[in-house]
Amino acid sequence: MAPAFVSLRKLPVAALAFLALSFGAWAEDLAIVGTGDGIEMLQAIATAYNAGGAVRVTVPPSIGSGGAVAAVGGERQKLGRVARPLTEAEKGQGLVEVPLTRIPSAFFVHGGVGVTGLTSAQVAAIFAGTTDNWSAVGGPDLKIRVVRREDTDSTLAVLRSSMGGWRDLVLTSRSKTATTTQDAIETVRQTPGAIGFGPFSPALAGDLTVLAIDGNTPRDPAYPSAVTLALIYKAATRDAAAADFLAFATSDHAKRLLEERGGAPLKP
Repeated sequence: MAPAFVSLRKLPVAALAFLALSFGAWAEDLAIVGTGDGIEMLQAIATAYNAGGAVRVTVPPSIGSGGAVAAVGGERQKLGRVARPLTEAEKGQGLVEVPLTRIPSAFFVHGGVGVTGLTSAQVAAIFAGTTDNWSAVGGPDLKIRVVRREDTDSTLAVLRSSMGGWRDLVLTSRSKTATTTQDAIETVRQTPGAIGFGPFSPALAGDLTVLAIDGNTPRDPAYPSAVTLALIYKAATRDAAAADFLAFATSDHAKRLLEERGGAPLKP
């Protein structure tokens, strides 16, 4: 049975000061290292947690899910963030994952396209370049302008691993490569007929249309492409500070913050 911990956020200031002096590590930042997926979500949770005045939590730039596994598994960090499930070998090293939310991979189009949903097969055909006019999928007689991401992009990796027809899909050469999510959004917003993809966020709504895929919107449990954002820890090194943040990150308050930033409910 895991040891019980008293919430640091509920202790009086004097007690916190004593603990910080007695256990020097608690006076340091508690870094949550790992994937770049959902980094803004975790930064929002860290900001809300830090307002309580206990240990200061930071969310450093991405070192990838593998970097989180190496850092926490090697006992160099107490907490990590991952956008893939732990392997059985990693669990065998004592690593434990705590799922927080699903991050869907959204497809969005210029507001003038007039299409609100596509099938998985239609999306694959568009990004392969075999469908190049919106009239072929129920839209106007308008050339499709594909906005893609670089081959190392995390959302593209998610699509290749989870979206039907994408594993070996060769993206059309008649496309524009965006180097950041914001670049992709702005290019689609400014280009009639354009379609792009990126992590789902409510901020995409407005003059862009976020497409339903196979009849499911990004937040629907049956939506075909998403990653699960999770925190990881090693039972041998989880201390009171780490346990306290894990409790906060899975609280109703944190869930609301995740939903506000595009997080979708976890699958049962």
